[in-house]
Amino acid sequence: MQDIIDECDISRGGIYLYFASVDEVFQEVIKERNKEKFSDIKKAVQDCEPFDQVLADFMALQKQRLLKIEESLFRAYCEYIFSKPKEAVQAFRDMQLNHLRRSTLSILMLGVTQGVVRNENIPELADHFIVVIDGLSVLALGAVLTEKIIDEQFTILGDMIKNIAL
Repeated sequence: MQDIIDECDISRGGIYLYFASVDEVFQEVIKERNKEKFSDIKKAVQDCEPFDQVLADFMALQKQRLLKIEESLFRAYCEYIFSKPKEAVQAFRDMQLNHLRRSTLSILMLGVTQGVVRNENIPELADHFIVVIDGLSVLALGAVLTEKIIDEQFTILGDMIKNIAL
């Protein structure tokens, strides 16, 4: 906490007014980053922009993040999650997963609303997106992910959507 206090030029009492521990600070940073990361996509969904464009923007955002994984907080997130007892981080992990699920579902449901995607297996498809993107994220951390692999996997995800397109 002292490093955070020094870096932020805040008093000890000031930081403890908002956060009881470094863990709480880290979790809040991750939450805020996720809100920021998906804000443009969320706005596009709310504005009912064309599904194909919103999906393409989402995939481009994910591809960019995957190609620059070392610049993201994903490694720190993994280290944090795996360094704590499961029970200590379960609620935080669930919250993160639910945020990603809601974001992905909102994009797919935009396609349903716009009449370009059938309302079939949408929750399962959203979960598949999450599994693929998180799996690619882990591969990126291991420096075995290439742009070709990302493109191939995203093509498969796109084909899955085409299979339920109207």
